[in-house]
Amino acid sequence: MLSLSLKEQQKGVATFSTGNHGIAVAYVAKQLGVRSIVCISSRVPKGKVNRLKQLGAEVIVVGDNQDDAEDYCYQLEREQGVSVIKPFDDLDIIAGQGTIGLEVMEQCPNIDEVIVPLSGGGLLSGIAYTLKSIESSIRVTGVTMEKSAVMHESLKQGHPVKMAESSTLADSLLGGIGPHNEYTFSLTQEYMDESLLLSEKAISEGVLFMMEHHKMVIEGAAGAGIGQLLLEESGDGRTVVVIVSGNNVDHETVRELIKTR
Repeated sequence: MLSLSLKEQQKGVATFSTGNHGIAVAYVAKQLGVRSIVCISSRVPKGKVNRLKQLGAEVIVVGDNQDDAEDYCYQLEREQGVSVIKPFDDLDIIAGQGTIGLEVMEQCPNIDEVIVPLSGGGLLSGIAYTLKSIESSIRVTGVTMEKSAVMHESLKQGHPVKMAESSTLADSLLGGIGPHNEYTFSLTQEYMDESLLLSEKAISEGVLFMMEHHKMVIEGAAGAGIGQLLLEESGDGRTVVVIVSGNNVDHETVRELIKTR
């Protein structure tokens, strides 16, 4: 947003999101005194919707998947002249996510593998490119839910695909990658070593593990990497880093998870 001209800022910004990116856009827009519009689907949890409104964003619910929200967002760009702040397929966004890779190397210089939540690929692309630029032998594993894993399926088919969204605890990993994806599809294809699909039980176990052992409340997408580690056999001496990103989870969801124990 800081790269926008004053005139562009005055017209406002818009984005489409499964929640977390929209919250980030709304937060920065509030600091800058810029109007923000966040287009979301009906699948975005109430807690994230409430947070968006608290930050002063104009929330528009469109359809039941992120593709519908994306289409409407670009309609607003054409009609109102707002600037679209893309959630993942954007070089500035990817570069920003890459700074996480730098933090990882500062804290764990002897890393063997990193496990990253995989959705549109912005987070994974930035981290993977950064880490492999420093040490090409580092293994990058993407984790996502079993159903509606658009990037996973797109990579299998060799081109971006569209899929219907399904309910999942890892709601922020939902959404398409765009039929005209410019960057994240090819970057993920080049720099990710493997993508793994996780059951809802594995994801919930990751969330509960963090609550029980680290006293941290995280959302499903953030628990995916932990869930994958819990499925693996005892350690083999490798240094594995898990990216835990996102704690915007409804209290009702947390209560329901605890009941299942």
